[in-house]
Amino acid sequence: MSVTVYHYPNCSTCRKALKWLDAQGVSFERVDIVQSPPSQAELQAAWQRSGLPLKRFFNTSGLSYRGGGFKDRLPTMDDDAQLAALAADGKLVKRPLLVSDRGVLVGFKEADWAELLG
Repeated sequence: MSVTVYHYPNCSTCRKALKWLDAQGVSFERVDIVQSPPSQAELQAAWQRSGLPLKRFFNTSGLSYRGGGFKDRLPTMDDDAQLAALAADGKLVKRPLLVSDRGVLVGFKEADWAELLG
């Protein structure tokens, strides 16, 4: 099984998720979402596979979101513009972002991760 986790090293939720994966013996690739944010194409593929609204991929509590005025801008942005914004700033992306051949998860909820990774 292929598993990639986009994370931010200073994020306590991300650290908790990575620790959980290690404890479960899941092998995965770690990608610093700020240093190497997913491309627009990668984000689009993850979004489509997730079945979630695109807004769920935004870190609505982050400085980039608030500072960029995305609360007001998102409703007027098309999907391509939203994906471009996410790809341009890893801090805009809700994290951790888990992408595997079994599915995509945004944020860390242990039960959801356990169910997906079985």
